[in-house]
Amino acid sequence: MSQNADLHVVLGSGALGRAVARELLSRGRKVRMVSRGGRDTPAGAESVRADVSDEKAAIGACAGAAVVYHTATPDYTKWAELYPPIQRGAIAGAKAAGAKLISAESIYMYGAVDRPMTEDMPHQATTRKGRIRAQLAAMAMEAHARGEVRVALGRGPDFYGPEAALTTIYGDRVFYPAIAGKKVSVMGKLDNPHTFIYIEDFARGLVTLGENEQALGQAWHLPCAPTITQRELLKLIFEATGKPLNVGEAPSLVFKILGLGVPIMRELSEMLYQWERPYHFNHDKFDRAFGKIPVTSHQDAVGKTVEWFRAHPQK
Repeated sequence: MSQNADLHVVLGSGALGRAVARELLSRGRKVRMVSRGGRDTPAGAESVRADVSDEKAAIGACAGAAVVYHTATPDYTKWAELYPPIQRGAIAGAKAAGAKLISAESIYMYGAVDRPMTEDMPHQATTRKGRIRAQLAAMAMEAHARGEVRVALGRGPDFYGPEAALTTIYGDRVFYPAIAGKKVSVMGKLDNPHTFIYIEDFARGLVTLGENEQALGQAWHLPCAPTITQRELLKLIFEATGKPLNVGEAPSLVFKILGLGVPIMRELSEMLYQWERPYHFNHDKFDRAFGKIPVTSHQDAVGKTVEWFRAHPQK
């Protein structure tokens, strides 16, 4: 299928997909955003309504693309049933278009680790979500190895930023209470090191992979600000809101008990280990390959995020 060198297709119109679209538009690229709802897109982007878990629909939505950015994610409680078909659709769409596939990933596949995370770590997760993430990564890389599609995997730790209200732990459950001066209780330990990535930096890293042939056939940890603790990040958030720091730790037992009857709490409780131990994310490999691209300081990122949440009051 013929390609348009300037056409970049973004699968998923959530916060990360929209950040990727904005980054591409800032670089003068033609952008097509694909989602089931066909929601409003950033100014200048084309919107296409399609369910990419349907391979035929995904192929149509990706037609003519030079690069496909896969950011589509299902409901957090339905990964097992919905994520594999979405992954197959993304692969099929990029393959039919002859496009590069840049897939956004978390680091769930590594499981509990006791050293900084690097791309060569084994995928030894024992949680359901970790195993699903390992399965999805394997699907993409096996398709690359078979010569069906050219793939690069871009991994980021927990993200936050404008528009990231529902799809991240540091979303509406943190920023809205902080803006109101209410107490924020978080998962895990407040004073353990934990790496976070600002959503615009996540997007910039993915687009960098899409623009570099040497990225293909590999997984990459995307650049982000230095690791801090949850308490340090929350302090920055409360400072940006002008409210006094008011934070605490939500007891792990609460998540486990509620998880017996509440699906979303069950899903969160199985990932508690990430918040109960030091969580360091290493992106040296990316820096060596592509140079140290700019990353946003947590102070600046928090300021922009608070500004967005203030401008979009909770409904």
